[in-house]
Amino acid sequence: MRTRKHLRAGGLEAGVTLMELMVVVGIVGILAAIAYPAYTQFVMQTNRTDATKTMQLAAQSLERCYSQNFTYINSATTPCNIVAGNTTSPNGYYTITVAIADAQDYTLTAVPLAAPQTADKQCAQFTLSSTGQQKAQDASTNPTTQTCWRSN
Repeated sequence: MRTRKHLRAGGLEAGVTLMELMVVVGIVGILAAIAYPAYTQFVMQTNRTDATKTMQLAAQSLERCYSQNFTYINSATTPCNIVAGNTTSPNGYYTITVAIADAQDYTLTAVPLAAPQTADKQCAQFTLSSTGQQKAQDASTNPTTQTCWRSN
């Protein structure tokens, strides 16, 4: 029990004991241990839109090219804004690969490039095809489409 010293005016001296301070530090530590993993999971989940948005914009551009030229293949006679190859997503979290199999088919793939997305084992790869089919896989190649794309 804490002892209290009387001051001149009859008031009590206020203070915090070491034990009270250690209890507060312990509570803050427990809250931080719970909050930090939830926060990092939320950040990874939010950054997934860097992949999905980039892939959807690339697909729109490819579809625009196809509607004008009846091909997804970029050439001098059929100029398209999107070409086959690798690019980085706008925020730099994913590598986007554009694979154009033929004039009628393409596949877009996104894989994590930078932290914190490289630690996202639940959504390790996103895929979008010319048919509009969205797919996603975890680090063990199990399907996680609904979770990663937020669709049914």
